[in-house]
Amino acid sequence: MQLAPLFPIAYRLLQPNFPQCLWCGNGETKTIALTFDDGPHPQYTPQVLAVLDHYNIKASFFWLGICVNRSPDVAKAVSDRGHWIGLHGYDHRSFIRLSPLDLKDSLEKTQTAIYHACDLPPTQVRDVRPPNGLFLPQTLKFFLQWQYRPVMWSVVPEDWARPGVNQVVQRVTKQVKNGSLIVLHDGVCGGQDVAATIQILIPTLLQQGYQFVTIDTLWQQAQSIS
Repeated sequence: MQLAPLFPIAYRLLQPNFPQCLWCGNGETKTIALTFDDGPHPQYTPQVLAVLDHYNIKASFFWLGICVNRSPDVAKAVSDRGHWIGLHGYDHRSFIRLSPLDLKDSLEKTQTAIYHACDLPPTQVRDVRPPNGLFLPQTLKFFLQWQYRPVMWSVVPEDWARPGVNQVVQRVTKQVKNGSLIVLHDGVCGGQDVAATIQILIPTLLQQGYQFVTIDTLWQQAQSIS
């Protein structure tokens, strides 16, 4: 069963009810954020970097701590290029199944892995996207209590299911609009196609006049609106 048609509906239902999460940017400007989950991956992430380098695009990466520990050189290459780094948990276990202690440990272990690989202090890495986008109100309460910033999405083309590059590109271009927050995957699930996907997607969106920004810029936009 493909979930892609359900994500726009979920976004419309969830976004107004959880305003403490970042769902999108400023709808008045043609800025969008391209984000990647589940990395860094020793093969797929460098392929993504090559495409981003070619178009001089800054993206945002939400990392698994276990993958950072496995590929610290790849993590450093991402960070050295000025891409924005966020947290996706240590090993992709669902946050809603973790105790508060285990959730805190998962985030802090990932911050530590990023610090060792990239020399980024934990205070600079505090954006969190829950695995599979699953959270409870209590999860958000913990994030705010521990001074993390919850990040979600507005465009989810379900690339991890590998429906094909053209299908993913079509889903994104159909849904994208001012302020869109797009999520793709450069990990084990979906990473096989991601470089080919953005090789088509980025120039297409640039031709439409969109400017790519990082998650931090979207937060700044959200704060200026509120």
